[in-house]
Amino acid sequence: MRPGSEEVISIRPMQVEDVAQVQEIDSISFSTPWPKESFFFELNKNPTSICRVIEIQQPGKAAVICGMLVLWLIIDEAHIGTIAIHPDYRRRGLGSRLMIDVLNELQEKEANLVFLEVRAQNHSAQELYYQLGFKQTGVRRNYYKDTGEDALLLTIENLQQKVFE
Repeated sequence: MRPGSEEVISIRPMQVEDVAQVQEIDSISFSTPWPKESFFFELNKNPTSICRVIEIQQPGKAAVICGMLVLWLIIDEAHIGTIAIHPDYRRRGLGSRLMIDVLNELQEKEANLVFLEVRAQNHSAQELYYQLGFKQTGVRRNYYKDTGEDALLLTIENLQQKVFE
């Protein structure tokens, strides 16, 4: 690429106008996606929600949302409800970038603990989470209704003492 013609990657708060693209990413990524109404609820009615998108802006083109994340922050505990990167943009470090950005934001908001559930067979997602410092702290048996698959409960404790770059 010519100098000055590189793509720009940015992370920003999710907007109502983003829901169609976000829900498409969710539907492509998961066998039991959230309904559109859930994203609208998180954006408009849930005061504990933090909703983010990661997008790519290429020169001369409209920005494309390539990933999303929704979490709930209750006092000093954060629960990541969903995170997904569109399959066309995976293996580019975007999931890591989105997670690091959100973990740093949670530190600014003085969260001390963050947790999530991940399918026991989703090894690529687990690899990302373990690299970020998550540790397995439990198993939720038969958590996923579509397959009966277990979920691993992954947690970062003492979030304020971690460094994410």
